[in-house]
Amino acid sequence: MSLKLFNTLTRQKDEFKPIVAGKVGYYSCGLTVYNYAHIGNLRTYIFTDTLRRVLEYNGYEVNHIMNITDVGHLASDEDEGEDKIDMEAQKTKKTPYEIAEFYTQAFFKDMEELNIQKPTLMCKATEHISDMIALIEKLVNKGYAYVTKNAVYYDTSKFKDYGKLARLNLDGQNSGARVEVDSEKKNPFDFALWKINQPNHIMQWDSPWGRGFPGWHIECSAMSMKYLGETFDIHSGGIDHIPVHHTNEIAQSEGATGKKFVNYWVHANFLQIKDTKMSKSLANFYTLRDLKNMGFEPMVFKMFVLMAKYRAELSFTDEALTAAKTALEYVYNFVTQISEEYIKGKEDWIKVYEEKFLEAVNDDLNTPQAVAVVLEIIQEAYKRKQFRIYDTLLDFDKVLGIRIKEKRESLKEELPDEIKTLITERENARKSKDWAKSDALRKQIESSGYILEDTPEGMRCKKKE
Repeated sequence: MSLKLFNTLTRQKDEFKPIVAGKVGYYSCGLTVYNYAHIGNLRTYIFTDTLRRVLEYNGYEVNHIMNITDVGHLASDEDEGEDKIDMEAQKTKKTPYEIAEFYTQAFFKDMEELNIQKPTLMCKATEHISDMIALIEKLVNKGYAYVTKNAVYYDTSKFKDYGKLARLNLDGQNSGARVEVDSEKKNPFDFALWKINQPNHIMQWDSPWGRGFPGWHIECSAMSMKYLGETFDIHSGGIDHIPVHHTNEIAQSEGATGKKFVNYWVHANFLQIKDTKMSKSLANFYTLRDLKNMGFEPMVFKMFVLMAKYRAELSFTDEALTAAKTALEYVYNFVTQISEEYIKGKEDWIKVYEEKFLEAVNDDLNTPQAVAVVLEIIQEAYKRKQFRIYDTLLDFDKVLGIRIKEKRESLKEELPDEIKTLITERENARKSKDWAKSDALRKQIESSGYILEDTPEGMRCKKKE
């Protein structure tokens, strides 16, 4: 059952075929670390991680690279305004490096809470300045870039297929098509590779064109090709990256190498709030901390994201979060109630569900259908009174990442060792049909302040309230 991904470049679901058999080179755009990640950002990173998990579920060895933008991302995605990190540093009277490190660590904490695996390598823009300068030099030498008093610009007129990812129509575009901040720019779509003569910018480095700092787009080309090669398998990000950031990455990378940059471009849609894209610039965003204050734990948000297709707009509402919470609790209730005797082994009838799950995730990461399969297999277990599906649920959780094993083990750890021992003795007594001993052990457990519940899926023990 082959994996198919919707490729933004071809505008269709393409069968995934890696460059090197069994291995995947995968780059995803990371956070600009000037503020907390909002949950719209985090939706994209859940998708990014799910894509990696599905690749690994299919047996691929994934080399996953993600950048941390800690310089060069201006207030506009184009060439306008101040650097976002510089602005925050000046506002808070801290250094840009302090700002970047604080929000980088906050981002890592969000990733851990959402059970988003850390990429193979997370690389900072500020640690790859020399790589960016070398790439810009190559573009200048090949005639793809020119120098003005304010910047080194990429000359989009020299790249025949500029705009192919976003399918931009450049004909008839006037000078206002993109913000023009330099009268020496040749074309409105030309973009800055390196900014110079910006005395108010705090973070600057020496370069062949003068002291300055990189544009936003050049970092991803320089770092992805450094670690994955001039052509690699998959590049992911949000759909807002398509018309500018990823379009520019393709132009500068393919201009420098003369080779195809990426085979599969995969993009996640927006998280909407009141029919508007959630963003920091619009000040209409929530963080993971806000959700916890509203009574929704991180795994509830993750389930909320998984219950929608990544390419569809997702509306943020209390009702949708509550539905996700209900679904998650249904799964958690099952895995925490089943007794140890049902933990190992598999029922004969589950194979069809395993096939349905694989079919769902391999159909362009259809996580809503994958979640539906999880709920269906639990429902079927209750119906049949055959509960050996735990191993299968753990297998499914390799993709979903909703911490099924951790949830069960966290509840087990809440019981004191002496209670666990008594429970084991009682289960053994029941297996040997020593009902007198079983009843005596039940009374001993309950006199210690715990309640025993014998359910169809096994015994459950919890502390009396």
